[in-house]
Amino acid sequence: MPSSLRSCQLAVVGGGIGGLAAALAAARAGRTVTLVERATRFGEIGAGLQLAPNASLALDELGILADVQRTAVTPPRLVMMDAVSGVQITELDLRSEAYRERFRHPYLVTHRTDLHAALLAACQTHPRVTLHTGHTVTRAEQDDSGVRLHFEETSEVLTAGAVVAADGLRSRLRQALVGDEDPVCSRYVAFRGALPAERMTGPMSQHAASEAVMVWAGPRSHLVQYPVRRGELYNQVAVFESDHYTPESDDWGTEAELEERFAGACRAVRDALPLVSRERRWPLYDRPPLDAWVHGRIALLGDAAHPMLQYLAQGACQALEDATALGRALEESTDITDAFASYAGRRRRRAGLIQTNARRFGEICHLEGTAATLRNTLLGSRSADGFDDISWVWTPTGGTVTAAA
Repeated sequence: MPSSLRSCQLAVVGGGIGGLAAALAAARAGRTVTLVERATRFGEIGAGLQLAPNASLALDELGILADVQRTAVTPPRLVMMDAVSGVQITELDLRSEAYRERFRHPYLVTHRTDLHAALLAACQTHPRVTLHTGHTVTRAEQDDSGVRLHFEETSEVLTAGAVVAADGLRSRLRQALVGDEDPVCSRYVAFRGALPAERMTGPMSQHAASEAVMVWAGPRSHLVQYPVRRGELYNQVAVFESDHYTPESDDWGTEAELEERFAGACRAVRDALPLVSRERRWPLYDRPPLDAWVHGRIALLGDAAHPMLQYLAQGACQALEDATALGRALEESTDITDAFASYAGRRRRRAGLIQTNARRFGEICHLEGTAATLRNTLLGSRSADGFDDISWVWTPTGGTVTAAA
């Protein structure tokens, strides 16, 4: 990768999924792009990702859908189970004619590293994209002519016509521009990882073989399971609310709490729990929706703009939507400030609605006692082709927002 920082029309800060997608979209719109990443090498951590049809559409627009599909799995169903009783609550048929007619693009599940690798490869081969690792932005200065980025590791300065801040949940650029409070901790924590599919035994092997996305909803907890990487790996995510959360301490959401929270779960969930990765725990954060995504010649994107809880499986999907919206805005306007205003106008309300509804769906998923029984009864009356309440999330134009929104 080049070592010198050359002036460019657009700089992107952050080499995650959102940043790479933004760089690719801008390059495809005809802009020269320099992307800077603070890590010394590109890569992703984490496990599986669900890519609803709005994300598949975005990948299609970026020209890499076929690349992602080579390793992704197309699950036949989304299934919600009661984690205590082990009884199915509801399901959605993702291969039905009703699904295909309504959404046109597939629902995919993939490993986060596989999606990241496809985006990285597309950026590496695009002639308008330059990539730099080991560059931590410390300061951004802007005026009417452009933006100058300063770095921790070098005295070199990157001059760009504009900047996209895609530097994640704890974005330095967002903090400098917005000056808002720290992200909001939900008091929930996730343990997640993917393991070889052959390690799933008993009833769990049947779920793995079905290729369905399984969501086991329990009191203040849930377990999500689905295959990734051509079915070779099985992704598991165990989520629960900690009774010991304090903002001053990191000693909460422990493995002992994980075992305690799921102790009352059905046999299928308890059998799966020992195979959930314990290498790292992930506290879950979000922020309230943000009104101002653009500050002069700097625009926020992805988690820097709209970090959300994972209960609608839309974090990466919304970052991809951001990228394609930015690309379209850059195609339509040569003036960068006009393009940024158009981008924010298209995305701000929709992303904000998904942020707030992700919280609400988490509350529904984690109901207890009589409330959980009522939830099961109401959702149990839905048909497998009943997409009305989720279609607005899976449709980039927003569709019709239901009462839940």
